[in-house]
Amino acid sequence: MKASPNATAPASFPAIESTIRATGARVTTSRVRVYALLQNAQGPLCHREIEQRLSGEALPAMDRVTLYRVLDWLAQAGLAHKAADTRGVFRFSAATSDGEHLRHMHFRCTACGGVFCLEMSQPSLPELPQGFRLASAEFDIRGVCPDCAGKRP
Repeated sequence: MKASPNATAPASFPAIESTIRATGARVTTSRVRVYALLQNAQGPLCHREIEQRLSGEALPAMDRVTLYRVLDWLAQAGLAHKAADTRGVFRFSAATSDGEHLRHMHFRCTACGGVFCLEMSQPSLPELPQGFRLASAEFDIRGVCPDCAGKRP
């Protein structure tokens, strides 16, 4: 389930442009490229992984500052999820309008720092004491992924 190298899919650009436009923001090539890459990724990606994949495209390179700004904008606009892995590195994944990404568990490898989406339901939320209001809850599992487990004696 870990993300594998891929490029953005040009066929999805009109839908991506429409989604960005729906936020009331300006559609830019950088936003479209990064959001398309996140939508096509098979798992959460860190800044370095995104930068590497974008550099493999035929389009001009995107500088690091622009990439950071685009990723932060996508997260603020609700189009991407931003979460730190076990090493404190932020990883990004595309959000869906139906909240699909929020309805499963994440496994965080303590050896490589990878984040994996698990097809498991999250536990039910606890009942909070009177007066408390739940804003959000995050559930993840930590341990060693199959690749790292195979490397250990």
